[in-house]
Amino acid sequence: MAVHVLDDYYLAVTLLITIGYQLFFFAIAFSLKFDKLTDFAGGTNFVVLAIITLAFSGNPDARQIVVSIFIMLWGARLSAFLLFRIIKTGKDDRFDDKRDKFFPFLGFWIFQMIWVWTVSLPVTVLNSPNITQFLQPAFGTGRDIAGIILFAIGFFMESVSDVQKYIFRSKPENKGRVCDIGLFTISRHPNYFGEIMIQFGIYMIAVSPAAYGYVTSAAYNALSATVLGAIFLTVLLMFVSGLNLQERPGAKKRYESGNHWESYKTYTEKTSIMIPFPPQLYVHIPKILKRTIFLEFPIYVFDPAKHADHSKVQEREAEEGQRDRQGSNEHSGAQLLDGERS
Repeated sequence: MAVHVLDDYYLAVTLLITIGYQLFFFAIAFSLKFDKLTDFAGGTNFVVLAIITLAFSGNPDARQIVVSIFIMLWGARLSAFLLFRIIKTGKDDRFDDKRDKFFPFLGFWIFQMIWVWTVSLPVTVLNSPNITQFLQPAFGTGRDIAGIILFAIGFFMESVSDVQKYIFRSKPENKGRVCDIGLFTISRHPNYFGEIMIQFGIYMIAVSPAAYGYVTSAAYNALSATVLGAIFLTVLLMFVSGLNLQERPGAKKRYESGNHWESYKTYTEKTSIMIPFPPQLYVHIPKILKRTIFLEFPIYVFDPAKHADHSKVQEREAEEGQRDRQGSNEHSGAQLLDGERS
C-alpha cells in the first residue's frame, strides 16, 4: 500500500527533500570554497528522489521500477562523470565570480533545486498514490517500448560523447582544436541531444497509464502535465545554459583570438548543431532548413561583421604581424651571420 506524505502526488515531500539536500551541499561548498560537490549534488539528488518515491509507492509495478531505474542510471552516471572531471580539472570556472559571494552562489543552487525537482516529475507522479490507486496497463505497451528505445539512444549518445570529448581534450596536442571525432562528426552537441532523448523517453513510459485511459480525472491531468520536466530540460539546454552560451560566444572567442577559426567555421557548416545527421548531407542542406527544422536558430549563429569586437581582431593581427617581422629579421640576421662565417 502506498504511503501518503503531505500530498497525494509526492510534490511537497520531493520539493522539501530537494531543498534540504541542495542546501546541505551548498553549505559545504560555500564554507570550504569547494567546487567538487556541486554537480555531484545535482545528479545524486535524482537518485535520492527516485528511491524514496519508489519505496513510498508500496508495491511498485514494472513500469514504476523501470522509470525509477532509468532516472537513477542517468543521475548516477552524470554525477559520477562530472565528479571525475572536476577532480581532474581542480575547479569549476563557472563559479569564479560567484564562489565568494553568498547570494549569487546560492542562486545557482536554487536553480539546481528547480532543475532536479522539475525534471523528476514524471517519476515522482507515477510513483504517487493518486496514480497507483488506479488499475495500470501491463508493462510493454507501444509507448513503453518507444520510451525504452528513446532512453537507450539518449543514454548511449550522452555517455559516449562525454567520454569522447574528455579524452580528446585531455591530449595536449588537441589544445584549442575543434572536437570533431566520434559522435561529434554527426552533431556538435550529441550529449545535449542524448539528454533530451533520455527525458522524453522516461516521460513516454511514465505517461502510459494516462495515454491508454487507465488513469482519469485530476490524476490524468497531473500525469500528462509531467511532460513539463522534459520540456524544461530542453528549454534549459537550448536557451538558458546550453547552446546559447556555447555557440555564438564560442565562435566569437575563436574568431577574435584566431584560435582554429577556419577549421571551426568549416565544422559548423557541415555538422548539425544538435540533431545527428551525416555531414556529407548536412553541408548541402538549404540554410532555411538548418535555421528551422535542424534547430540552428539565428540566436546561435555568429556573424563576424555583426558580433565580433574588431578592435580585438586588429590587436591580434598587429601582434601576429610584429612577431612575424621579428622572426623574419632574426632569420635574415642568422643568414647574414652564416654568410660572413663562410
